[in-house]
Amino acid sequence: MDFSLIAQQLINAVSLGSLYGLIAIGYTMVYGILRLINFAHGDVMMMGCFFAFYGIMIFSMPWWLSFPIAIVLTAFLGILIDRGAYRPVRNAPRISALITAIGVSFFLENLGLVVFGGRPKGFPRPEIFGGIYTFGDIRFLGLSIWVPLIALVLLSGILFLVYRTRVGRAMRCISYDMETTRIMGVDVNRIIAITFAAGSAAAAAGGILWAMKYPQINPLMGIIPGLKAFVAAVLGGIGNVVGAMLGGLILGMAEILLVAIRPDLSGYRDAIAFGILILILLFRPTGLMGEKLPE
Repeated sequence: MDFSLIAQQLINAVSLGSLYGLIAIGYTMVYGILRLINFAHGDVMMMGCFFAFYGIMIFSMPWWLSFPIAIVLTAFLGILIDRGAYRPVRNAPRISALITAIGVSFFLENLGLVVFGGRPKGFPRPEIFGGIYTFGDIRFLGLSIWVPLIALVLLSGILFLVYRTRVGRAMRCISYDMETTRIMGVDVNRIIAITFAAGSAAAAAGGILWAMKYPQINPLMGIIPGLKAFVAAVLGGIGNVVGAMLGGLILGMAEILLVAIRPDLSGYRDAIAFGILILILLFRPTGLMGEKLPE
């Protein structure tokens, strides 16, 4: 395999891994506070894509307006899901919250089928993201460079929120001891709602980038990216924001480089992700950067 092909595949791997990592951030933030696997997260990503799509196609918004509005609307959707579905079972056994998460996932998927229809829709790709760049023998889509850059900016914003703000300090306190944090006067429900909003916004941003990379959307599009983002979160250390991005990059590298080196194994691409999940649960359940969390 020559150098140009390796470089081109590395660019594709970093781009795909950044998408997985961006979506995984929402999983890891919610789990870090509530110990809840939000299985509806991939479907929240799907809703963000449709918000952006209809903003452009129905309301004739320019992409630079439709995309941020879609991200904000998805953040509000995350708050509504928390308030309507998860808050009522906050003090129930964890299995109740898990079942609720699965129910929310099915609800969003079927709501999407009823409202948006089951037929796939072509997602518009703005010209700024669609250019082809050439460096010697290396050719790649401009979006392959934009995705890691946008992911890095959003990751920096999430880290600033978590480690440099009072809200972030409250998030970290809740992750260790929710009841003590509540006794200290923190509005726990408000902080959890902000966590859902931030995670849902990251999912929407990742979903929009995903839809531009693979320009076709449908109400079931969030299932596989959502599951792989969950694998990335577990691999990096669920509960750790940087670990989620690292896990996404490793997963993207594994998928793309496997297909590049062994094209005959391309049919096993999805199996690689879930094989990694099994191995990490067997040999390092806390993930690469995770720590044992208090019960």
